[in-house]
Amino acid sequence: MLAASLLVCFGVWRWAETILVPEFTAQAVAKGRPIGNNSDLYPWWLGARELLLHGRDPYSADVTRQIQIGYYGRQLDPKNPGDPIDQVAFAYPLYVVFLLAPSVTLSFASAAEIFRWAQLLGTACSLPLWLYAIGFRPPRLLIFSGMILSISTFSAVQEFHMQNLSALVIFLLAAAAAAAFHQWLWLSGFLLALSTIKPQISGLLILWFVFWAAGRWRERQHLVWSFVGTMTGLVGAAEAISPHWIGRFLKAAAEYQSYAANPSILQVLLPSLLATLLAAALVILLAFQCWRWKESAAGSADFGWALAWVSTVTLAILPKLSAYNQPLLILALLVLLANYENIGKAGLLSRALIKAAFGCQVWQWVAALVLALGSLLIPAARLHSAAEVPLYTWLSLPPITLLAVIVATFSREGADHRSPSAAVPIAQTLAAPRE
Repeated sequence: MLAASLLVCFGVWRWAETILVPEFTAQAVAKGRPIGNNSDLYPWWLGARELLLHGRDPYSADVTRQIQIGYYGRQLDPKNPGDPIDQVAFAYPLYVVFLLAPSVTLSFASAAEIFRWAQLLGTACSLPLWLYAIGFRPPRLLIFSGMILSISTFSAVQEFHMQNLSALVIFLLAAAAAAAFHQWLWLSGFLLALSTIKPQISGLLILWFVFWAAGRWRERQHLVWSFVGTMTGLVGAAEAISPHWIGRFLKAAAEYQSYAANPSILQVLLPSLLATLLAAALVILLAFQCWRWKESAAGSADFGWALAWVSTVTLAILPKLSAYNQPLLILALLVLLANYENIGKAGLLSRALIKAAFGCQVWQWVAALVLALGSLLIPAARLHSAAEVPLYTWLSLPPITLLAVIVATFSREGADHRSPSAAVPIAQTLAAPRE
């Protein structure tokens, strides 16, 4: 397993660096797209630097112009129909500057280098944290192999090159879930508050933890008070250094939706009205399921299924198709893996959907490995026409995983509800020996 994961890692990164990235660059040049640093970290970093070092409003038009010059290599021209519509303005909660404060005295090249490797590390470390949260204990060697595979994906490649900080937010959520498992509720609430730097990713998971805390309020209320206290401190500190920032942030966020938001996965796959109705139905069903599981213990089967539901529904309704959000699927795939033997007894459909979900990811690995090995024998430039073959399944992975989670949940109704760490047969099979 370890050897296979290392081979896959080599294949994915060689494919990305020698075939995919050069092909994407060639396409951008052919379309006349302006090219600068093209780092999603740049608006965050520059906004933080201008505020903390020079006292400038990061939401202002002047700072937006400066961001565009760094990101695209020049300021965008609204009269040029060939220019990108994405304004790359600072459209984030102002308190994100506190997380970036240690980097503002560095050059951007140094800050980007630090963050790209930190993002990979965060993606890898989120896997064992999710494992702790759902109570699944495979052997350490398999965990290490899984960590290698987690950074051997297109989403990890995209995050490495763009430094979007989604991986950081997902790591914070995984750490919060693991802290809840250990009953470190003050720490869990603190980490959940930090994850609100990207509320579109963390919002539903935070709502789940509020439901969960309400299920046994006397035991779990510290999580909510920690979250509220941390948020109060973050918002208050941001207000102290830039008064009335909330109004400017809401305006910037509304404008962001007009120039940078994509259709959700549901809107890509379905007619607009049907996609909207299905999204609403999914949110209602999610709320119902989470309310049912609100009293579950951290690390139990129901707790894991709740996390899997929240992560897959988030990706289904998120108005952003970028692959850098897909590390959130690691959680759902781990839950399906941990419960596979029990689910398999429930029916053919659930087994087929789980295999299809994993098959979408395996396709990426195998196709990238084949292209990478091919590039050792023939010039990589000759393979550019096939550069996107490994990406054929990346868009189908979230909806298939969502279907697998939904069907598997209802397939297990009436089954023995025991925690994965103690009762799920596959967890027993893979569990490391205990003294």
